[in-house]
Amino acid sequence: MDKYPEGLPRPERQRDVNLDHHDSVRCHVQQRLCDEVAQLEKRIETLRLTRSPHAAIMISAYERMVDRKRGFMKSWDLPD
Repeated sequence: MDKYPEGLPRPERQRDVNLDHHDSVRCHVQQRLCDEVAQLEKRIETLRLTRSPHAAIMISAYERMVDRKRGFMKSWDLPD
């Protein structure tokens, strides 16, 4: 029986993480954060090209998210 409701995307298995190895988890977190930052930066660029009335608010929120993610990476010595 399928656990996921119809119409919702299934979560993708992107990377295998060996949780008993510190470096594997660290590498996984670092890669995941880099991917998320890149996606947010693409969204920001797309929003800058649109004339949506709420684009500035969304850009500001995405920029804060990017700053927080980069701050986390810096505090944990994860390269970006």
